[in-house]
Amino acid sequence: MDEVLTDFQALKTTLKEKGVKYAIASFVDLHGMCKAKMVPLTHFEQMMQGSELFTGAALNGVPQEINDEEVATMPDPASATVLPWNSEIAWFASDLYVGGKPFEACCRSILKNALKQAADMGFQFNLGIETEFFIFKDTADGGFRPVSDRDTIAKAAYAVPTLLDNYNILDTIVSAMNQLGWGVYSFDHEDAQGQFETDFGYCDALTMSDRLTFFRLMVKELARQHGYFASFMPKPYSNQTGSGAHYNMSLSDIKTGENLFLSNDDPRGCKLSTLGYQFIAGILKHAPAICAVIAPTVNSYKRLVAQGSMSGFTWAPVYICYGNNNRTNMLRIPLAGGRVECRAADISTNLYLGAAMILTAGLEGIREGLDPGEPHTENMYKYTAQERMAKGIQSLPRTLGEAIESFAADPLGETVMGALMYQTYIDFKTQEWLEYHNHISDWERQRYLKFF
Repeated sequence: MDEVLTDFQALKTTLKEKGVKYAIASFVDLHGMCKAKMVPLTHFEQMMQGSELFTGAALNGVPQEINDEEVATMPDPASATVLPWNSEIAWFASDLYVGGKPFEACCRSILKNALKQAADMGFQFNLGIETEFFIFKDTADGGFRPVSDRDTIAKAAYAVPTLLDNYNILDTIVSAMNQLGWGVYSFDHEDAQGQFETDFGYCDALTMSDRLTFFRLMVKELARQHGYFASFMPKPYSNQTGSGAHYNMSLSDIKTGENLFLSNDDPRGCKLSTLGYQFIAGILKHAPAICAVIAPTVNSYKRLVAQGSMSGFTWAPVYICYGNNNRTNMLRIPLAGGRVECRAADISTNLYLGAAMILTAGLEGIREGLDPGEPHTENMYKYTAQERMAKGIQSLPRTLGEAIESFAADPLGETVMGALMYQTYIDFKTQEWLEYHNHISDWERQRYLKFF
């Protein structure tokens, strides 16, 4: 303990030299949203040893009764992040403890348990996330619109004028990411009006989950400073594309770092190893249940459509299948091989839970030696229902309600989350679906109020 305390004191000294005055012991609720207390640096050593207590019953998805012992944050020293927009504050990702032991329903701990399972098999789970999001400004009538007056074209992807119009806020975001050492290698205007994507370096799944959690906090704060707001709603427009958070996944040898998914001798031509195909097969086996976690909102399923009210395709997956560089599959193997991209995930995902679900399913595929069959290289959107049925291709859930039913029926969820969080997730998302289902929408009033 003395050695650990010395390490904390050294970290405190480093932070103090950087001008830090306060530290945030942050954890996430069921939605992956940051919750925390702020602590003066004079209290740093105590904070790092779990001094900050929280009433779980006051939060969504921290399943406790009012009379339960409070949960305590145990910050991860390796996650120390000085806020790029306020260097007087340092942020720490934390695990939750109760009674001196890990809290079974802690999202971060759930992922760590899955990562330990991979480590016991000799694997490190590597993850890259493509962060898509919207930047809007409020309008006088209570609505919202893109920042740029020129951001009005139907096919907005890669537009240079609107990218330049948003230069100041995008430069602020990208500079902050690079200040943190995340290695941004590109960013662009995406397919919808006001939509952008940043692409940055992959890393181990726990670090990436911490980074995505912080990213959403950071982008919202930076946008607000510019007089805008950032939206991580999966699909704000019914007639435009939504925001994904494609999981780019690989397993490496935990000792050597060798990419175990890469193969230059793949008879299927995807540059993927047998291990990689087994990983894919495990994910496909549990895809409907996984979908409930990587696409966790009512709005998520407005994105997972082939066309809907749009004039063109959505680019989002609809069917449970995999392929090579074909973007109409749920799972895609990019041209370079060596990794698998899950395209069903959207930017509202709680990455700790989503990564734990998808990793555990993939490891099951490896242990059981499953095979996903041949890759699909065709446009999956163009199949008829009869053609898909003949090929045994099933659809992803069409609504949050369907997804939660699949999650509840699949033992994977309880295996990954434990009984407490598993039931909490079912209960909360079922209620979310029922509230939406019982809501009377403008569409209904416009269609039915004077129709009959």
